[in-house]
Amino acid sequence: MTDEIESLRAVIRGLYPKRAIGDLTEKVFQRELVDRTLDLYRALIRMKTKEDEHIVCEHHVLRSHFKLTHSVLREPEQETVSFFATDRRLFHLKSTLMPGRPPSADKTDNFSMEHVCFKRIGSVRVKRQIRFEEMGMGAAIAGLAVLFYSYLSISGPFLVGLGILGMLHGLLLPTRWVQVEILDPASEQILIHALRKKSARRMVKFLREKMRRE
Repeated sequence: MTDEIESLRAVIRGLYPKRAIGDLTEKVFQRELVDRTLDLYRALIRMKTKEDEHIVCEHHVLRSHFKLTHSVLREPEQETVSFFATDRRLFHLKSTLMPGRPPSADKTDNFSMEHVCFKRIGSVRVKRQIRFEEMGMGAAIAGLAVLFYSYLSISGPFLVGLGILGMLHGLLLPTRWVQVEILDPASEQILIHALRKKSARRMVKFLREKMRRE
């Protein structure tokens, strides 16, 4: 199994020079990078599971982190959050990806892998939060447009409308996520984002079914 993991890491590293010399287009490179990285994650999970334990469903989220101290021309680092559910437990993987650095699923990526048995899950609840930042930005755009309306004869009405739409979007379409509460108070609660994805809905449905059976 260790040989398989090192082999997958070598394959991932080999994708970068192929892109550099034009053997892989950017689209093909990104697809291969995602597929091989997920293969690496699955191989790491198989090291923790039993022979008769298999992955039932998966859900993956990619989140960008832009820091104000960084140049706007520099690509932001990205956090990958992956969930793999077997018939016995839920695996939660996190990793930080840097532009130009091959994913390796180790300390270099701040990689972490935790798992929780379904018996230790207390509840699976949907949480909602109004997008206050988006509402504030919309209000600021609309306010500035009204303040300088006389100078913005053409773009003024458009900016007012855009600001109002921003406020309505933040109010009527709140951020939604699922919180998987662990019975152990010392354990960190697991948050599942991107609920509009089919994989997220399948994951939540599977967890709830498991909760009813346990």
